[in-house]
Amino acid sequence: MWAPDTPPILDRAFYARSALQVAPDLLGCTLVRSEPNGSICAGVIVETEAYTWDDPACHAFRGETARCRVMFGEPGNAYVYFTYGMHYCFNVVTSELGRGEAVLVRAVEPRAGEDLMLARRVASAQRPPRMPSNFLTGGPARLCQAFAIDVAHSGLSLVGDSDIVVHYRPAGFNRPISATARIGISRAKDNLWRFIVTNSIYLSR
Repeated sequence: MWAPDTPPILDRAFYARSALQVAPDLLGCTLVRSEPNGSICAGVIVETEAYTWDDPACHAFRGETARCRVMFGEPGNAYVYFTYGMHYCFNVVTSELGRGEAVLVRAVEPRAGEDLMLARRVASAQRPPRMPSNFLTGGPARLCQAFAIDVAHSGLSLVGDSDIVVHYRPAGFNRPISATARIGISRAKDNLWRFIVTNSIYLSR
């Protein structure tokens, strides 16, 4: 447990549903990365995007390839890919084995390990004159930099067998949720498959 009274870790049954069901249900859950020295980085998930097997914007749309093979594996595994020659993006594999679906985790609200996140972000990015509220983890690339997530984590289990897990949202979670168009894609861009905790100041922009 990373903090007292932390809800349980999500199990594979949670992930073994359509990406369109998992994506909004991940909001309010807590992403936790355990560090080799015993410290942790943690944040509440506030922004996700769903990618289904029949979605032209999904990496798995044209079938299994070396890049997206992990998406066809067990639900509840991590799918991390490298993009634009410089950034990593962290996803969770969903749906049934062999289907090819995932949810991109776009942003979290930091809850623990902020100093470590800041050190990593400043080392990997040009620090702006005024740091916006979402500087640490507002966007998939920023999140991966802050949590030190890269392709070495792709394919790892998220259900308690690796240094990354996701905990259920607290029972009292009641923040408003909205659905919007996804960001940075050219296909199926009008689908309202981006889910956000409305008015969070940590969302990507």
